Amino acid sequence: MNPADEAADRLLADLRVEVARADSKAALLVGALGMTVGVVSAQLSGPHRSPSSLSGSGTALWWAGAAALALALLALLLAVLPRSLRSNWQAGSPLAYFGDIRSADRQGRLVEALADTGHDPGSAVRAALAANSRIAVRKHQWIRIGLLAYGSGALLLPAALFLG
Repeated sequence: MNPADEAADRLLADLRVEVARADSKAALLVGALGMTVGVVSAQLSGPHRSPSSLSGSGTALWWAGAAALALALLALLLAVLPRSLRSNWQAGSPLAYFGDIRSADRQGRLVEALADTGHDPGSAVRAALAANSRIAVRKHQWIRIGLLAYGSGALLLPAALFLG
């Protein structure tokens, strides 16, 4: 194996760990989001406490916070959503991940694709590296959006209750 393929192999292993770490972060944030919603809901369960009983500015902050938490939930769920379910695999291309294998099999070219991949395993690693890199970047973008929205909602909802 040449040095470039060895580097790609190492990077792919690191990238797979990073994708798993991103999924864990998003799952943890979804749990924190659930706890936050629970605490705020408990505050509203008291007598004479509901979003409609808040002042005009309190109501505006309440709905902005609720929208921010909804956006956070959506973004974090998109972060953990499985990626690369579709494959653009074509005959002569290496098999890089499970979607490629499925596509090659559906086209009746799995044996041929395995042989092609075996002749140049480095191309499969490079293709997998590129695909996993796109996945990791997208996951981190959604986590960033989710974290910002969660932080906003976590500040706006208590502020709305404080303003009354």
